[in-house]
Amino acid sequence: MNNKKSTKKLVAYEIYNIIGNPFSSFFGIVFPILMLLIITNAIKGDVPKSMVAQANTTIFITMSLITPMAIIFLGYAATYSQELENDIPLRMGLFGFSERFMMRAKIIAQVIVLTAALAIYTLVSYTALDLEIPSFSGAATLVICLYLMGVIFFILAHGLANIFRKFGPTYALAMILYFGIMVLCGMMGIQTDQLPGFLQKIAALLPMSYVSSDFIDLWQGGSYNFMPLIQSFLFMGAISGILLLYANYKNRRTVG
Repeated sequence: MNNKKSTKKLVAYEIYNIIGNPFSSFFGIVFPILMLLIITNAIKGDVPKSMVAQANTTIFITMSLITPMAIIFLGYAATYSQELENDIPLRMGLFGFSERFMMRAKIIAQVIVLTAALAIYTLVSYTALDLEIPSFSGAATLVICLYLMGVIFFILAHGLANIFRKFGPTYALAMILYFGIMVLCGMMGIQTDQLPGFLQKIAALLPMSYVSSDFIDLWQGGSYNFMPLIQSFLFMGAISGILLLYANYKNRRTVG
């Protein structure tokens, strides 16, 4: 059953599920573009003409973070929790599809949709706005960060869905975390340094804060201190991994 033909069909099915989810389609593709256009238009009169491209680019980088958060974290948490609630993985197992085989198809589908969404976002942004052309290191680092975030958000969403195993509580918590991260990391028009001190300390634990606040220097080919960013990735990755381990432990005890 686990052959190339089955893999292609299952990946196509997973892609259809992702795109068919209106939350993923809107929040992952339409929403970041709308936010980018709204915010850049709002600040247009307050920015000197010589600084417009830099200001637009800073917002472009910040809004790109929404895509992996929405498509992988929010979207996957919703669809997978629904599958668990309706015992779809169990039914698929009865037809000979192993859990590893299904997970591989889900990961491939998520990567394909995330790549397409980022491509659409970049194409529309550079067509509609005056943006700076990035240095190779700046563009490559942003892409790597976005995919690393995608991996972490996938683990986090998978863990949450397996803990609750129901759509309602999983999606409610995912939405709270989604908008909470957006506020903390400067994606809602409020800069991180404008937040109260205790919220700034929380934001400093998240890699999205560093990408949204100071990646413009790297984008322009300047030097960059990667250590805080790396530490935040390690912290967020550890939290997501611990959550997934707890979910697996909880489910084994339930089954046992």
